[in-house]
Amino acid sequence: MTGPILTTERLILSPVAVSDFADVLALWRDPDFVGAIMDRGPMSEEEVWFRLLRDLGHWQVLGHGNWAMRLKAGGAYVGSVGVLDYRRDCTPPIDAPELGWGVGVAFQGQGLAREGLDAVLAWTDTALKAARTVCLISPGNAPSLRLAERVGYRPYAQTTYHGQPSILLERFARA
Repeated sequence: MTGPILTTERLILSPVAVSDFADVLALWRDPDFVGAIMDRGPMSEEEVWFRLLRDLGHWQVLGHGNWAMRLKAGGAYVGSVGVLDYRRDCTPPIDAPELGWGVGVAFQGQGLAREGLDAVLAWTDTALKAARTVCLISPGNAPSLRLAERVGYRPYAQTTYHGQPSILLERFARA
C-alpha cells in the first residue's frame, strides 16, 4: 500500500520510500536535529534503517505513516511529517493517531514544518476521519510546542517517555 502525495505551495509530501534512506540518515545523524528532539546523540545507520522500515510498515499495515517533505523547487529533503501508531510506553497511553514532524536544521524557521503539518492535518481530518490526534513533545522543544499550539494542539497530560519528561497534546478534528 502506498499513500497519497500531498502538495503545498512549496512542498511535495510523498509517503516515505526506501529511496529516502540517505536523506533520512543524514537528518538523524545531525546532532543539532537529534538533540532538540531526544536526549541523546545522533542515530546509527542501523537505527535509522529500522526507523525507515517502521515508517514503510505503517503505510503497508495502517494506510498512513510518515511523508517525506521535499521542496518543489529542486527537490531538497526538508524532513518528515506523519500520522503514526508507535505504541509508545507512556501513561496515560496514546489513544489516538499520533502526529509527528521533524525538519532539518537548515530548513527551520521558514514555515515549512507548519506548511507540511497543515497538509497532513487536513488529510487526517478528511481522509482518515480521525476525531482527535495527539502528539508527544519534550518540554524543552519550544519550537515544536509553539507549532503544535499554532495548529490547534493543547496539553492534556504530563508523562515520562524513555525516562524523560514529556507533554501529551491533543487536537480535535476540524469540521
